[in-house]
Amino acid sequence: MPADIPSLYELRIAGHFEPRWSVWFDGLTLTAEPDGTTLLRGELADQAALHGVLQRIRDAGLSILSITLVQP
Repeated sequence: MPADIPSLYELRIAGHFEPRWSVWFDGLTLTAEPDGTTLLRGELADQAALHGVLQRIRDAGLSILSITLVQP
């Protein structure tokens, strides 16, 4: 997959977050799921953008439950 093509990702994290946190997560859509998790979904420009989101999740002390590449 070429590095310059955005890819659609879904990241599931433990806990619920307000939609206003979307800006902090590079504009990903935040959806509170009934199971107590939050689904972050959206396009990321490249691997560097993905790693930036992962660093924010780590820095906030959040638990990542899954990361899925939905579409390259």
